[in-house]
Amino acid sequence: MQNTRKAIIEDCAELSVLFDEYRIFYHKKSDVKSAEIFLKDRMVNKDSEIYIAESDGKIAGFVQLYPLFSSTRMQKYWLLNDLYVNENFRGKGFSKLLIEEAKNLCRETSACGMLLETGKNNEIGNQLYPKCGFELYDSVNFYEWTNPEHA
Repeated sequence: MQNTRKAIIEDCAELSVLFDEYRIFYHKKSDVKSAEIFLKDRMVNKDSEIYIAESDGKIAGFVQLYPLFSSTRMQKYWLLNDLYVNENFRGKGFSKLLIEEAKNLCRETSACGMLLETGKNNEIGNQLYPKCGFELYDSVNFYEWTNPEHA
């Protein structure tokens, strides 16, 4: 049985393993202990909203969103920063369920929308997001500055 719900502190041990898989996918070193601390901090400090998808009591995937504001719209805006489904659960609709949770968060918080970024080579994501109603903005440049002390 598939369902989604807001993550709670008690989920952090299991969720941190999945979060670590996500980080490894993005070429980061495995560090489950730090992942658990990071997730707990986000929940305790209310820095982000995390939703999980479950299948038969196991966490299959998660989405994490951070609050932003659109100055031009003068409204809340969400950054869909992390979306990940364990490879054993892919192709079963979990990503779409998690995106629907993210859309519900936007509606519940009267946000004007949400933003996400993905790599040009993320074939699955680049097919999924337009199907879920996201528009590709290819008319803007995305820049990042990385603090060399924290690279």
